[in-house]
Amino acid sequence: MLASDQELEDAGNRLGERLLRTGRTVATAESCTGGWVAKVLTDRAGSSAYVLGGLVTYSNEAKQGLLGVTRKSLDEHGAVSEPVVREMVAGALVATDADVAVAISGVAGPGGGSEDKPVGTVWFAWGSSPATTVALVKHFEGDRDQVRRQAVLFALQGVSDFVGEL
Repeated sequence: MLASDQELEDAGNRLGERLLRTGRTVATAESCTGGWVAKVLTDRAGSSAYVLGGLVTYSNEAKQGLLGVTRKSLDEHGAVSEPVVREMVAGALVATDADVAVAISGVAGPGGGSEDKPVGTVWFAWGSSPATTVALVKHFEGDRDQVRRQAVLFALQGVSDFVGEL
């Protein structure tokens, strides 16, 4: 399933409206999506009222240096894992002082997959503290663009639901 530009825009607008309504702010920590979640959110005029920042931490070094992801988590679990996205959320919250952070790390393809983590495997996390952070994995079908689009849409929808429950 390809997430269209319109679907991404609509999901970004829904999340933006929910953040405005609740007076909350968001930060992103993205790897395989390369800042696309932040891009969708900031496409909307006035988004500086709720988007505090976005970090594209594509390399392990950036995950460690900018977000405080531990070498132990990366070595033991790999960048595409639950412990890493949880640490990415925690690091984004600290780095930006946002109310909510979202993290994404995955294998968008066409290469880089393995038996344990095939192309299309994407880990997500969002939360307002380590205690409230939700992490889950999804497996998307399609080429690199399709995997990334689906990941962005899933993240926007998941964070919107999370903010609605706060």
